[in-house]
Order: sequence, then structure tokens, then C-alpha cells
Amino acid sequence: MSQKFVVIIAGGKGERFWPQSRTARPKHLLPIVGDKPMLVQTLDRVRSVVPAGNIFVITSVTQEKAVREVCKGLPSANIVAEPVGRDTAAAVGLAAAIVGSRDPNGVFAVLPADHVIHDRRAYQGDLRAAFAAASAEGVMVTIGIRPTEPATGFGYIRRGVAWRGFTRRTFYYASRFVEKPNLETAKSYLASGDYLWNAGMFIWRVPVVQAALRKHAPELDAGLAPVREALARRRALAPVLRRVYPGLKRISVDYALLEKSDNVVVLQSSFDWDDVGAWPAVARHLPADSHGNVIRGRAVVEHAGGNILYSNNEHLLAVLGVDNLIVVHTPDATLVCTKERAQEIKTLLKRLEQEPGSARWF
Repeated sequence: MSQKFVVIIAGGKGERFWPQSRTARPKHLLPIVGDKPMLVQTLDRVRSVVPAGNIFVITSVTQEKAVREVCKGLPSANIVAEPVGRDTAAAVGLAAAIVGSRDPNGVFAVLPADHVIHDRRAYQGDLRAAFAAASAEGVMVTIGIRPTEPATGFGYIRRGVAWRGFTRRTFYYASRFVEKPNLETAKSYLASGDYLWNAGMFIWRVPVVQAALRKHAPELDAGLAPVREALARRRALAPVLRRVYPGLKRISVDYALLEKSDNVVVLQSSFDWDDVGAWPAVARHLPADSHGNVIRGRAVVEHAGGNILYSNNEHLLAVLGVDNLIVVHTPDATLVCTKERAQEIKTLLKRLEQEPGSARWF
């Protein structure tokens, strides 16, 4: 039987959670929701599905040290740092090479590092079903999330006809992948009941995803050949990655493989899910006072409501007579913005980049 593996992609910048999130320690390395870093929460959810020796984390060289600090239970070789970011298709190709060196027919899940999922039992049940489906036939499996609102910030998967069932869960053919829609289109997707949010969770066997790479992304597949050779010869991986990665095409796995393949199936999740994409989302998961203020750290609030306040116990935030603000204090930077403008933090950071000596704030 094929061995099961999990590969966690942990390389994003988490810019919308600035100033807490920084390049070397972004969102997935912080306890944005809960008491542990988001990456550690992801590791905890999968440990009963696959052994620790079969869990890998792909991160960036700038985050490698911090990732190693929080992933104490993983073998050192299971944390792999990309020298430069080349989006998810390259990361998936690298993951397939690594898993394939352990088991040429291995089945592995590719999972984001920074999502919030509270129902661990349902999540693990869906993941086990997805492993069973990917092991049984030459399909690429994705787990979709039933939309609860006409969100314009997510990609969508159109669910087609039923394919097969595993462990009392039904899988459907994925008939279409679509990028982030406008509001009217998102409303039509929600009303139809045929579309699921694309959560970036994929499960497949090594030969299946490598065949898709050869067919649909031959340049990327060829570019990763030295990586596969180094792994086969048990050579050090880091020098090969430094030589190979800059020449790889930057493209998402959705564009490179999934949108072009006819063997993709989707399972609608039975667990709760939130990608917690910006500061306002934390209010959905943290307790609030009687006026709707969410507070992390030390703060005093008077005649104010609906605020999100993040600080530490050494620095007091005092808030008077304001509503629906986000106030985040760190030792070297403080953010104040309205909730409705939270998505514009990335624009603010582009402006900040132009300031002399701004590198220390990133």
C-alpha cells in the first residue's frame, strides 16, 4: 500500500496582518487565533492522520529559522526552504519530488499553513476520505468549502456530477475552476448551490501529479529534474534549490494543472473553515466584551464598540469614544485603521516601502 504524507505550504507574507505579521515571522507563525501559531495548529490537526516522519513543511529561507523553532516535533530534513518564491505549482512539484523519493507511489496532501478549523474530528475524517479516494484511482482530489456568503476574495470550484463515495463521503467531478469573481457573479454562485470555495487543499498520488506536470507544465517539470536527481542520489538539497529555483516559472497550481486537467474530483467539506484573511476576521473567533470589542493584551475601553485591539501586557491601549477601529501595537509600529479599510493595508505597505529606512518595519 502507498504511504500517506502531508506537505504544508508555509511561505506567505501575511501582509494584511501587519504590523504583527512580518516577512520573517508572518501570519502562520503567529497565534492570530488561538494560543499557538497557526502552523502549529495545522500540524496538530494532521498528526493523527499521518506520522510525524511523513509530515513536511515547505517554507522560505527568510522564515526557515522561525519555522524550525515552532516545528520541534518534525525531523530536521522534513523542513525544506525555497530560496525564492515561485508560487504553488513549483512548491507542489518540489513536494512531489520529496515524497516520491520516500515512496514513488506515495499519496500526499498539500495543505495551507494558516487556516482556522475548529472541528478537528470532521476535518480528519474528510482528509482520510480524500486519501482513500486518491489512493484508489488516478484522480487529483481537492476539498471545497460550502460558501456562506458571496465572497469575492476566494476562487471557486464548480461541482459536477457525482463520482464515487469513500468512508460515507461523496466525491464529485470538478467541472470548472474560476478565479475571484465580482460581487454579482459571487451572488449567482451562492444561489446556484453548485459552487464551492477553493481552499487550496489537494490530495494526490505522486505519479498522478507528476504526470500532470509533464503534460500541462513541461517547462516546470523539466526545471525540477535536477531536484529529483539530487534526492535520488541522496545529495544535499539546498544547493540544488538555490541553483534551480530562480529559473522556475512563477505560477499557481490552479492555473498550471487543475484548470487544465479532466481528472479532478472535489469533496465538499464537513468541517468549519476560515482563512482569516485580514484583521476583521479575528472577531469571528475570539470572545468580545458586551460592546463587541475584541481585546488581545492590555486595554481599557470607554464608550467604544466593535473595535479590535491587539497589544501586549507591557503596553496599554486606551480607547475612548470610537467604534469599529483596528488598533494593533507592536514594539516598533502601531496600526490604526477602520475595519472597512483593512483590506487596504497592503496598499499602505507599498507606500511605506518608499520611506527611507523602511526595511526594519517589514
